Amino acid sequence: MTGLLVLGLGARSATPAADVEAGVSAALVQAGVLPAAITVLATLDRRAAEPGPRVLAERHGWRIVGYTAEELAAVDVPHPSETVARRSGTASVAEAAALLAAGPGASLVLPKRVVGGITVAMALSRN
Repeated sequence: MTGLLVLGLGARSATPAADVEAGVSAALVQAGVLPAAITVLATLDRRAAEPGPRVLAERHGWRIVGYTAEELAAVDVPHPSETVARRSGTASVAEAAALLAAGPGASLVLPKRVVGGITVAMALSRN
């Protein structure tokens, strides 16, 4: 793969860092992706400010970016969720955040997966 590989993350508020790490690690193993291949962790702005995602990003040297629910809601995704929309104000967090952070023309290389209550998706930039 060439280009920027972005990990999109969805999680409930105040999810402990160990749970975020376990869910993301399991999803990466399932996808056959090493943590070193990820460049950016993208999520909802409220989650990007929480310790769980921040600790994960720092541990792996990933840049972390957060988007508002409105920004995420504007992204067309293959697997929207009404449940997520009711809870967060957008029908997608992981897929939408990954696509936004990867930039124009990005594509999902891993549609959303839920592992241990953590939702993960990956997008690849065109660059």
